[in-house]
Amino acid sequence: MTAPAPTPVSTTALTLQILSIVFYTFVAFLCIGLPIAVLPGHVHDQLGMGAVIAGLTIGLQYLATLLSRPFAGRVADSLGGKQAIRYGLYGIAGCGVLTLLSAWSLALPSLSLALLLAGRVLLGVAQGLIGVATLSWGIGQVGAEHTARVISWNGIASYGAIAIGAPAGVVMVGQLSFVALGPALLVMALLALWVLRGRPDVVVVRGERLPFWSAFGRVAPCGMGLTLASIGYGTLTTFVTLYYLEQGWVGAAWCLSAFGLCFIVSRLLFVNAVNRFGGYNVATACMATEVLGLTLLWLAPAPGWALVGAGLTGFGLSLVYPALGVEAIRQVPSTSRGAGLGAYAVFFDLALGLAGPVMGAVAVHLGYASIFCVAALLALSGVGLVLLLARRADRR
Repeated sequence: MTAPAPTPVSTTALTLQILSIVFYTFVAFLCIGLPIAVLPGHVHDQLGMGAVIAGLTIGLQYLATLLSRPFAGRVADSLGGKQAIRYGLYGIAGCGVLTLLSAWSLALPSLSLALLLAGRVLLGVAQGLIGVATLSWGIGQVGAEHTARVISWNGIASYGAIAIGAPAGVVMVGQLSFVALGPALLVMALLALWVLRGRPDVVVVRGERLPFWSAFGRVAPCGMGLTLASIGYGTLTTFVTLYYLEQGWVGAAWCLSAFGLCFIVSRLLFVNAVNRFGGYNVATACMATEVLGLTLLWLAPAPGWALVGAGLTGFGLSLVYPALGVEAIRQVPSTSRGAGLGAYAVFFDLALGLAGPVMGAVAVHLGYASIFCVAALLALSGVGLVLLLARRADRR
């Protein structure tokens, strides 16, 4: 007697399963977004530190995230996504406590800054843990065939949370003072921990696990394509305001809005495109669209053209991460999925880390418009790399 065929899961039920997991990504990035717009001013004005220290306060979190990727992948693979998320939420709670202590220590600026920086390190490690764990847990829950869908919804959750958290943090600190920031982070972390306790434990896949650097080597070809595409994102978000000032235009914030809106719309509309057309094909089309958008930003004769360019850049970049991510994760066994996801994320971190200093040096010598030309050329080289990877995959 044959076993009955499994009942297919509806798209709605599948999406709800994914959302129940990427909820923790939303909480994590909401906690990242709340302080991101108020910390530089607080460090500069309230603590009396310079612009370099203010920038370090923001950048230290991203450095901690980058360095924590191997640890995050190892925890997700060996202990499961739920436990890794729990550790990440503990980190956010710790950041909340340290941020509150920092607010209470304003009379001792050096101590206040040290507490604040320690909290930023905890928040960065938490971001690394939760970012990898939600993806690993989500893929394990709904199946590897839905990897692109999981990555897409995880990205929507993170970008949406930042968009909500940044202005909410400004309003909260403006109305209640900086002291309110730490308790807000602590309460959100505790709330998420309370929700997490009701979730069933995740079954950990047993078997041989790849060391992080072995997984890194396997995903590196797709990761390099991600880096070449994502430098355009780092360039836009870092320098679009200065580009507008150089051109004598106003309304640079609308460029960021157009980018973000088109990014999210693209993921919502074409979330299943990777499964239908293949990761390499989708990545090629999307990166070509990004090249067009960055070229428009470079040559824009008026703000309206720059707005269109920013929108096309967001629309194109939107599916590059999940499209290449699907192909990258195929290169590692399921027992090392967390390590593969952590290694792949390093290439996105690398793009954001390179965009500032590299494009800043280009702008000093050639002007701000030229940085979008350079970003377009890098994305175009990414198209060539992806085509080579696709050809190699076809031969196999």
